[in-house]
Amino acid sequence: MLGLVSAKTTPNATPLHNSFPQNDNHIHENGNKTPSPLLKRTPSPSFSKPKIKPSKKTLQELRIDESSLDNPDLGPFLLKLAIDTMASGDNQNKALDYATRASISFEISSGPGLDLAMSLQVEAAIYCSLGRLENAIPVLERSIEVLDHKSWSDHAMAKFSGFMQLGDTYSMLGRVDRSISSYESGLKIQIETLGDLDPRVAEPCRYLAEAYVQAMQFDEAEKLCQKSLEIHREHNAPASIEEAGDRRLMALIYEAKGEYESALEELVLASMAMIAAGQENEAAAIDVSIGNIYVSLCRFDEAIFSYQKALTVFKSTRGDEYSTVASVYNRLAEVYYKTGKLRESKSYCENALRIFSKPVTGIATEEIASGLAEISAIYEALNEHGEALKLLYMAMELLKDTPGKRSMIAGIEAQMGLMFYKVGKYGEARSSFENAVAKLRASGDAKSVFFGILLNQLGLASVQLYRIHEAVEFFEEAREVLEQECGSCHSDTLGVYSNLAATYDALGRVEDAAVILEYILKLREEKLGTANPEVADEKKRLAVLLKEAGRARIRKGNSLVNLLDSSS
Repeated sequence: MLGLVSAKTTPNATPLHNSFPQNDNHIHENGNKTPSPLLKRTPSPSFSKPKIKPSKKTLQELRIDESSLDNPDLGPFLLKLAIDTMASGDNQNKALDYATRASISFEISSGPGLDLAMSLQVEAAIYCSLGRLENAIPVLERSIEVLDHKSWSDHAMAKFSGFMQLGDTYSMLGRVDRSISSYESGLKIQIETLGDLDPRVAEPCRYLAEAYVQAMQFDEAEKLCQKSLEIHREHNAPASIEEAGDRRLMALIYEAKGEYESALEELVLASMAMIAAGQENEAAAIDVSIGNIYVSLCRFDEAIFSYQKALTVFKSTRGDEYSTVASVYNRLAEVYYKTGKLRESKSYCENALRIFSKPVTGIATEEIASGLAEISAIYEALNEHGEALKLLYMAMELLKDTPGKRSMIAGIEAQMGLMFYKVGKYGEARSSFENAVAKLRASGDAKSVFFGILLNQLGLASVQLYRIHEAVEFFEEAREVLEQECGSCHSDTLGVYSNLAATYDALGRVEDAAVILEYILKLREEKLGTANPEVADEKKRLAVLLKEAGRARIRKGNSLVNLLDSSS
């Protein structure tokens, strides 16, 4: 049978990085981790809500009238109770009860309008605070439906707020595609109402750009981030903090696209702005990002200097036990591994693990889990697979299976699957990959590059277990996803083509396998030249298949539609 290839494995690849994102706050491109500077995002901007008109009736009178929900005084009274109770933090379930009854009262007494929309948005916010995100979705959708933004300007801003709140909720559920759609609708309404250069438009642009980064749609993210930067430069003083934030996001996008010099330039400008504003900790965080760029450029001494500079600031301002200190230890461990200083690398891993094992109060579980996964990757590279798996299980236990964390859990399960695969535990590898695929499908991430690569790995594990027919299904779906996201000539897509040809060959579909290999060989000849060793190997593989098929190689170029028709 023809050989199989992993879509992300190259002969010279460093073993430190795997193909899978470990959480929604890291973007991987060509195996490099990029920590997002936007880990703790503030809620979406909302409109200025109209004041609730106080009822002229007494509390006793309203309680008597509460049996009749068409009482026009009841809605405002209940809504004020809901907001006050929610703000006090005493009894969120009671606040939800008030808000729900307020919405019903507004629906009956005044019908669709601004009061009802406001009440529904408060109700949805309480659902989110209780962790009942799925319940908030239909409530927010109803708050958007009851508004007529084309007739009333205050309705427009309320509808904008509803869409942004809906986008936040979908984002917390891990449904990035629906989150993007909601943010786009909100931004469109705000631009129609305020104009495209109003300073209030910048923040929604940033939100949408961040969502595009999570979806790995970097060109769209770059356009929106550039628009936000232009607005901030138009309305703020030079080198403002807002401009620095835009530049950090732009650097993240450039880094994900492999444009490291451009990313470095943006980070240097952002650092200068933060230093000028006296934002010492933010400047140190940017130094960490600068170190990451230096690592990508193989400028390791400069990377170590940047990391050590940031480490000094974090220790002096936050203490030795803070999570940001542990994150810098992880970066230093990675650099020392890459430079062959394994003793120093392991020492920094142990320092980071000591902090993550006994975290100080206030550190998010996602941050701890992400840190453990990063340490695990280094232990795996050091061939300490038992310790690496132990750390991944710790990370999984921290996250639990909640809807908003499914994408992050899927990344960790994929990392576990790769580890099991490398040590020959193919059953465990397949189970891990299957779980990761199921979580990504549930969270709406079934069309991403990561999903396509994961399907390829699931197919490889299935082949090792001699479940060839299932492997073909996984490879075919991976091919479809990667063709859409990367194009037919991308190395990841070609790797899946090669695996698909191998499985077709194993099932006796020799002609189908030969057609795919002819296409692969044609592309490699165009890109690498006919004398390249990879091309020579492909020719040998193709010659064997053509001999079995009883025909010669087709020299005429064919379209991909004809070559890779799934019905063949």
